[in-house]
Amino acid sequence: MAQQSRQVAWTLAASDIDTRNAALLAMVRHLEAHKSIIFAANDADVAQAKADGLAAPLLKRLTFQEEKLAAVTAGLKALTLLPDPIGQTTYARELTEGLKLYRVACPIGVIGVIFESRPDALVQIASLALKSGNAVLLKGGREALRTNEALCDCLRAAAAEVGLPADFAQLLTTRDDVAAMLKEDALIDLIIPRGSNAFVRYIMDNSRIPVLGHADGICHVYVDKAADVDMAVAISVDSKAQNVSVCNAMETLLVHRDIAEEFLPRLQNAMQLRNVRLLGDERVQAIIPVEPATEADWSTEYLDYILSIRMVDSLDAAIDHINHYGSGHTDCIVTEDTAAAQTFLTRVDSAGVYHNVSTRFADGFVYGFGAEVGIATGKIHARGPMGLEGLTTYKYKLLGSGQLMAEMKDGTRHYTHTLLNEECPL
Repeated sequence: MAQQSRQVAWTLAASDIDTRNAALLAMVRHLEAHKSIIFAANDADVAQAKADGLAAPLLKRLTFQEEKLAAVTAGLKALTLLPDPIGQTTYARELTEGLKLYRVACPIGVIGVIFESRPDALVQIASLALKSGNAVLLKGGREALRTNEALCDCLRAAAAEVGLPADFAQLLTTRDDVAAMLKEDALIDLIIPRGSNAFVRYIMDNSRIPVLGHADGICHVYVDKAADVDMAVAISVDSKAQNVSVCNAMETLLVHRDIAEEFLPRLQNAMQLRNVRLLGDERVQAIIPVEPATEADWSTEYLDYILSIRMVDSLDAAIDHINHYGSGHTDCIVTEDTAAAQTFLTRVDSAGVYHNVSTRFADGFVYGFGAEVGIATGKIHARGPMGLEGLTTYKYKLLGSGQLMAEMKDGTRHYTHTLLNEECPL
């Protein structure tokens, strides 16, 4: 499979944008035409997952019916409207007379992606890979196997319909497949695992292939002493309860001591309406009746209707807490103090730092990327929602007319190093 992906990647890198966009639109047609097959496969997956005792929030992730079909097809259509990520010139300079250097975006090549039991993620990942000219090996959660197979069949058929290789996307189905994939360092250029920190670390420890981790989403909202209380309650509820089973949902709420007595009772009432179970430190418990939070809660991604709350004495204390316990995903400050907001956005070391807005906005489609492969919580190559740009690298193209290094050394020619404002012609 990896060998086939390598061959396909070379074909995709040379494909034109019109053909790749046509494949994306064909995917929309195939998904809609075969939705009864997809929904039946998903019904079987969900029934099995219920029998196996899968938690309700995870069942919500697993479900793929009309609403999610509409979302992924909208994403595919939006993706066609984005410019071609391949061939963009990001740097141009004349080195000496007639010798021009261009830095040009190109696909990474072959990418292996291991993701959770979210069938819509398969469509998003595969479509981004195709648009950016990459071949992709996909391994979803075992709970979604039937749905993933039905979806992948549609995407592969759509690619073939417009003359692109169906094997641009190949589906791995077992843990043994993953173990074998991790050994193919000569054929696979990048592994993207989506899951817990421990899972990402396992992948890193068991492969020589570069790994770009998409790990836990331990997101925070910090309610500053200068916050608008109505806004703070609304943002907190949306960040936690709008969808609890996603990585950009808030897991820990930090509250400045000066606003806690006014804010916490109102927060409790609002969260009770959404059936969110609250945990708190001793000072929070002194204001509202909540269960005690433990040290472990500050570093827990619940993905459930549970929220831990901590009272802090200062902005600095909130920042220190986030940088210590957070996962580098997305964190928000609610405040009317511009200086406090600037300090927070500068010093919090996360991929997304927000001011007065729900953490649920951390999403590739929301950002206008069409979709996302995931949200990268590291700092190398890509960070935050990873769209088309994150699936490209670059090459240097040097275009000359017979220039020789000997001429540079003997003084026949001289470096000009003139910046150019032009696209690479080749």
